[in-house]
Amino acid sequence: MALRTPADWYRDFFKDVALDVWRDAIPAAQTQREVEFLERALRLRAGARVLDVPCGAGRLTLPLQERGLHMTGVDLADEQIAEARRQSAAGHRTAGIEWRQADIRDLPWESAFDAAFCFGNSFGYLDRDGTRAFVAALARALKPGARFAMDTGMVAETILPGLRDRDETQIGDVRFIEDNTYYADTSCLETRYTFVRGGVSQTRAGLHWIYTIGEVTRMLADAAMAVLALHGSMEEKPFAIGDRLLYLVAGKETL
Repeated sequence: MALRTPADWYRDFFKDVALDVWRDAIPAAQTQREVEFLERALRLRAGARVLDVPCGAGRLTLPLQERGLHMTGVDLADEQIAEARRQSAAGHRTAGIEWRQADIRDLPWESAFDAAFCFGNSFGYLDRDGTRAFVAALARALKPGARFAMDTGMVAETILPGLRDRDETQIGDVRFIEDNTYYADTSCLETRYTFVRGGVSQTRAGLHWIYTIGEVTRMLADAAMAVLALHGSMEEKPFAIGDRLLYLVAGKETL
């Protein structure tokens, strides 16, 4: 069956009510735990230069900058980057931070960063060619020996064991509904998201390309990055099939 959703769905998805849902869905305590996990997993030290891609509205970029790191956040969505810049300016946190509105494959740096991460379940927004291009650009931007971390609930070993056709939850003042269709021939999950607030309903669609952990490992290896750890929690429990999230840590090969 053919996908109904455009491959570049993410260009217009992250705005207005969707941003409110994504912001309200993650409590401050979880953000704090993620920051602490990244500090450990990436071996971050004050003064290190770190890439957050995609950075969204800076949920992790800003608290890491407050800890003395030189942060660069990259995201394509207009409203996400605008919100990140507003928060940065409002808190007088413009020193040691750079925002770049761009596709995650458009990373112009070479051997510039001590570490990088891709959080927020963002790995897999692109098809296989696009994901390989992203991984190659990411690896190119890292210094030899630098580390990379990602979290995802969308590798085959996390999403497929418990995949349901429909999920519904309340997030803040929004009723949030997900209707899922999995295309086995292309290993792609197409989701129609419905947001209902104040009696008004909006529906948008998104794609998530599903990779096995082995596929991700090979993509990283092709870009001279080796997997160092596979965790099933931020407390670094070893990953097991069916865990809700995978936390992967990799390192770029030294020269």
